[in-house]
Order: sequence, then structure tokens, then C-alpha cells
Amino acid sequence: MAEASLPAQRTLKAPIGCTGIGLHSGRKVALTLRPAPEGSGIVVRRTGLPGGPVTIPARWDHVVDTRRSTVLGVPGRPDAQVGTVEHLLAALAGSGIDNVVAEVDGPEIPVMDGSAAPFVFLIECAGIAVQDAPRQVIEILRPVRVEEGDAFVTLLPDASPWLSIEMEIEFASAAIRRQSRAIRLTPGAFKAELARARTFGFAEEIEALREAGLALGGSLANAVVLRGATVLNAGGLRYADEFVRHKLLDAVGDLALAGHRLRAKVVARRAGHRVNNLALRALFADPANYRLVDALPGASVRDGASAPIAAAAAAPV
Repeated sequence: MAEASLPAQRTLKAPIGCTGIGLHSGRKVALTLRPAPEGSGIVVRRTGLPGGPVTIPARWDHVVDTRRSTVLGVPGRPDAQVGTVEHLLAALAGSGIDNVVAEVDGPEIPVMDGSAAPFVFLIECAGIAVQDAPRQVIEILRPVRVEEGDAFVTLLPDASPWLSIEMEIEFASAAIRRQSRAIRLTPGAFKAELARARTFGFAEEIEALREAGLALGGSLANAVVLRGATVLNAGGLRYADEFVRHKLLDAVGDLALAGHRLRAKVVARRAGHRVNNLALRALFADPANYRLVDALPGASVRDGASAPIAAAAAAPV
């Protein structure tokens, strides 16, 4: 059944799990995705901690770090942070999932093959359950733009029910240079166009990253690695423009932290996790920027001014 005919919220039919390595921690971690009630949204439950599990809403105001990945946390519990959430969130958003609990027993979501495709596979294996409550979306009412250096993200009003993103990236690497691509997240588009695009990095940066405690689990099995103009992975690229596709994938995951689907057109250049999160912070800083609407045809509208999306205390990104 087409997404357009399913304006109700959705969750998984059954729990499903996997194990893998954390990209930056290098630790083996187990992930279980569990069905969740209507209106609960996406939450990350960090297990294996002294004192019991800690539940973290997968929301923009719980982002505590954006160096090399998006990290969620809660005030006063640095031990309870969960990093590299963006690929999983992108898969959930791209698969039309509104409510789920993601349980993880380590400091990161497993990187799998560096893309979102393994998570899409898990979701499809678990099955999707349509719930009774109507889905809500955040409608952008006026342009919101954030800039940092030569990077920017602009959120624009758009009448389409499906989020669209235009992304341009530019790197000095001869293997990348300037790439651009646009996607509208109609049903099936994420899986077909973005899900298999892998994270990427540069061989000359790996030593410095590892000295900083990052990329400890990175390998050719879970990332595209470049040395100059050469792709070191034996199988090469999955797409000629895999790099910009992965940046689009990251943006889908980062923008899913809005807490509801965005009804918007997003235009971004050289945007990473930090600028993506700053765009959401700027959006919700002024209730006149948005309104929350039911996705049902003819449903009543609740203006952002009368139903602001509350922010929790969170550390700077």
C-alpha cells in the first residue's frame, strides 16, 4: 500500500536485532529494534549501564556532539551517550517508521557496512505495523537558514507531503571534487537511491582520528577509504556519486531528529552533522517558523505558536 494512503503512524511488527562494531569506539555492540506505542516517537535506550538503562529521545535537543557522527545524550550522564545514530535514523525515516525503541548495549549504534542498507533490511524483516493514531508533520512556514563558514542549510516551505533535499558537497580530493544531487523522499526513494551509500574517509586522516579516539572500528569493510584520487576498497564505489549520496543519507537521519517528519524543501551545501543540527535548533527557536499538522487530508492545524515543540536542556553541538 502506498505511503500516501497511509497517513497513520507506523511501528515494527516484531522486535529484531543485530550485532556489529562501533565505527569510532571499535567496540562490539548489540542493537535491538522494538515496536513502540503510538506517539512515542523514536527513542534510544542505552543498556548495560550501572543503575540500569537510560532512555534518550532521538531529538535535536538531545544532540550533545557532532564530531564525525551525531551523538545523543542526556544532561549529567556522559556515560549514557550513544553515537553514530544517523544511519539508523535515516533508515527508520526512509522506511516510514514513526515509533520504535532502539536498544543498544554500547556507546554507538553498530556501523554495519557503513550505509543504512542493513538497517532497512532489518526493518523489512521485522515488518511494518500500521497504527491507529494519525501521523503528524512539521510544516515549514518561512525560510530558516544557518551558515557556518562556507557550509549552509536552508529550510524552505514546500507544499509536497514528502521532504525534498538538495545537497552539494566539495572536497579537495580528486576522487570527489564537487558533487550535487537532489532527492524527494517519496515511498521507496530512500531505499532505491540512498540506503546503500557508505560513509567515507581519507587514509591520511586515519592516524590523527585514532589518536583522538575516533575511527577505532573503521575499516574497508565499513567505509569507503580514499588515498588521493584512489578508492582503496577492492570493490570500488557503489555509485559514481556515492559521496554526495551518503551526505544526503546523513541529512535524512540528522533531520529526522526534528521528532516528526518535515514538510519542507531543504537546500544544503557542504553540510555536516553540526550544521544539520544547527538548522533544527534555529527552526525551533521561533514558533513562527513552523506549525504541527495532522497528515490526514482536511485535518485541523495546530500552529507552532500555540503548540511549540519543547526543548530539553542539551549541551552545545
